[in-house]
Amino acid sequence: MIAEADVPDSEPMPGERFLLSPLIRFTLLMVYLALVLPLPALAPGSLQLGLGIAAVGGLVLVSALLSEQVVVNETGIQVGYPGWCQWLFRRGWRLQWEDIRGLVPVGTSQGGTVYYFTTHDQRHQLLPQRLENFSHFLALVQRHSGVDTSRIGRLTPPWTYQLLAALATLMLTAELATALALQSGLWVIPAGGPG
Repeated sequence: MIAEADVPDSEPMPGERFLLSPLIRFTLLMVYLALVLPLPALAPGSLQLGLGIAAVGGLVLVSALLSEQVVVNETGIQVGYPGWCQWLFRRGWRLQWEDIRGLVPVGTSQGGTVYYFTTHDQRHQLLPQRLENFSHFLALVQRHSGVDTSRIGRLTPPWTYQLLAALATLMLTAELATALALQSGLWVIPAGGPG
C-alpha cells in the first residue's frame, strides 16, 4: 500500500484518466472571471497593475485547482494533480482495490450526499463525484473493487451548473459591454456625486 503523503511526489500511475467535468470547469472559471475581471479597471490608478497581476495569478491558481485528475487501472485508484501544478498542491491519495472495504454515504449541509471509500486500516478517502464520464468511472470502481455503486449519483444536478454558467456569462458580458461603452465615450460617469 502506498501512503497518502507519498502520492504527490510519485509518478502518476498509468491507466484511464478522468478529469473534472467540462461544465463544472467552465462554470467556475466564468464565475472567477465575472467577479475578478472588473477589479483592476475599477481600482485607483496606483492599484491597477498590482490587481491585474493578482487577477492573472488567481486565474492560474483556479485553473490548477480545477485540473485535479483521477486515474483508474487494474491495481487501484489515484487522485492528484498533473505535474505542472503538483508542487503547489501536495494533497493526493492512492488506494489499491484490495484495500477498499466499502463506500460510506455522508449527507452534506446542502442536502446532497458524498461518499467515502473505507479501507481495512480505517482510512477514508472522498469518492470524486464531479467527473466527466461519471457513470463509466463508477462502473470501473464497481468492477475492480466489488463495491456496489449503483445508488451513487452526481453531487449536484447539471442544471445548477448550467444556470450558474449562464448567469456568470451574462454578468461578464454586461461588464465587458459597460467597459467598452465607457472607453468609447458612449457612456460617461459623472465626476461628482449627488447633491
